[in-house]
Amino acid sequence: MGKAKLESYFNQKQSNGENLFVPYIMAGDGGLDVLNERILFLQNCGAAAIEIGIPFSDPVADGPTIQAAGLRALENGTTIANVLQVLQISKEERNVPIILMTYINPIYRYGIASFAQDCAEAGVDGVIVPDIPIEEEKFIADAFYESSLAFIRLAALTSKEDRLKEIAKRSEGFLYAVSVTGTTGAREAYVEEVRAYLEMLKSYSSVPVLAGFGVSTAEQAQTLSSYCDGVIVGSTIVDLFHRGDIEGIQQLIVDSIHPVTIRN
Repeated sequence: MGKAKLESYFNQKQSNGENLFVPYIMAGDGGLDVLNERILFLQNCGAAAIEIGIPFSDPVADGPTIQAAGLRALENGTTIANVLQVLQISKEERNVPIILMTYINPIYRYGIASFAQDCAEAGVDGVIVPDIPIEEEKFIADAFYESSLAFIRLAALTSKEDRLKEIAKRSEGFLYAVSVTGTTGAREAYVEEVRAYLEMLKSYSSVPVLAGFGVSTAEQAQTLSSYCDGVIVGSTIVDLFHRGDIEGIQQLIVDSIHPVTIRN
């Protein structure tokens, strides 16, 4: 399914008048035995897709909350192989698209072609690799293409306009608009500062544009979604799961997917 499933699911959500909301969870944080349970819960809350992080010892894009979750997951023995095994066993139980987020080193060690094939067999629909630039992506992009995996590209606030155009042109599934400078984690006030950037990416991209990094409240999610198509929320979701605040997660998603009037 891959790219086609992402496109279909996103279209369905948007045709219902919803903002796209993609929660991030760390595989193995709390144990792999809760992974499928959390996926189904987030699906039922209205997630447009679920981004699942693979723990890594040197997570250059992750802020403190997700780094801590990754360490807990590594202590639980989490690997790409056992995450994919859980996803394959449970793939018939879910409808929501699954996006894996990992780094180039674990993919390379696993074997690029094997990783892409095993992802497809496990029902993964797309992959995010934040530490590989577009100049060096071909050797993994081809493998993803052959396995019908959407290769989710990231756009950065600090990139020049011609580079953003090229990233938007190559984007599959959705374009991940990094809406802060730095790593993941909650930010208090930055939404208005990125409006022009998000609207520019929307004008270049043929796939939905989702804002991520720093999104922590429903108000931020609603406002950012009025400038693009939706948001990705990581640190807040990871923290709420760690604290066992299931109701807080549900409320955040429900509130975030309802559009607000665009502010002039």
